[in-house]
Amino acid sequence: QVQFVESGGGLVQPGGSLTLSCVASGFTFSDYAMNWYRQAPGKERELVANITRAGDNTIYPASTHGRFTISRDNVKNMAYLSRRNLKPEGTDVYYCGHPEIGRGRGTKVTVSS
Repeated sequence: QVQFVESGGGLVQPGGSLTLSCVASGFTFSDYAMNWYRQAPGKERELVANITRAGDNTIYPASTHGRFTISRDNVKNMAYLSRRNLKPEGTDVYYCGHPEIGRGRGTKVTVSS
């Protein structure tokens, strides 16, 4: 059974940093590129980062303005998303996954003072 479990969300002060984690199971993790998505209330889910199977290349949509860093550990079957200098944007939910095999339930991040 394919499963993604995100963690690391919570309340973060503006200007702070955050690293989200995603543990995957039920498939050969190193066979798939990994994506992180973000969804704000009332908005569609958007891709914020992609990393290749080997972790040797990353892609970030222009809309993210270089604010994210994605990484992975194929030994631990984990993907990570880091972000620095967080701005007060309210509450977003972050998901990891792959369009062909699924995604997790997400972890909620609130940036607020």
